[in-house]
Amino acid sequence: MDEPSPVQKLRERMALAVGENAVFDGWTKAAIESTAARLDVNPAQARLAFPKNRTGMIDAYIEAVDRTMEERLSPKKLQGVKIREKIRALIWTRLQIMAPAREAIRRAMAILAMPQNVPLAMRIGWRTADLMWRLAGDTSTDYNHYTKRMTLGAVYTSTLLVWLDDDSEGWSETSAFLDRRIENVMQFERWKAGWRAQERFSVSRFLGRLRYPPR
Repeated sequence: MDEPSPVQKLRERMALAVGENAVFDGWTKAAIESTAARLDVNPAQARLAFPKNRTGMIDAYIEAVDRTMEERLSPKKLQGVKIREKIRALIWTRLQIMAPAREAIRRAMAILAMPQNVPLAMRIGWRTADLMWRLAGDTSTDYNHYTKRMTLGAVYTSTLLVWLDDDSEGWSETSAFLDRRIENVMQFERWKAGWRAQERFSVSRFLGRLRYPPR
């Protein structure tokens, strides 16, 4: 992997703080300037390093959340943990990382929901789901690769919406909701595994009958 440029390094350094300042300043140039002052960064360099439009700022912030999640929960740290617990830990860790910017996340989701921004929102969602599955140890390359990421993306997005309005202690409502959604996913995965096994058996039996027709 290529070494990040000085501009990229500065953007990565600033990104989470920009999200936190967006709580007060919105996803605007003011959030970048506030971050520059907070981190003692030259304002001109900060403006050069960070995207100027709202969607670019949001994308850079979410990339920083992805990166921080990976630092906290690498595949090595998750080794030996059950798959459902891995997924739960990854989603919960993301919520903890984003907690200081929760109101800015609400605004970000509204911005990404605008029709012109939906393609970007889908790319961001796929990138995050793909990273979580890779950290969880998934190596699938068949249709499972896609269904797993689509399912996890739906679970994560719905959990995020519950979390944004959760004022319960320790986010207990979000926790319970997440557990229910993960159980739904596990049931779906078990159903897929059973369906695939049945399909393999049926195909084998069918081919055998073609070769050796009953007398």
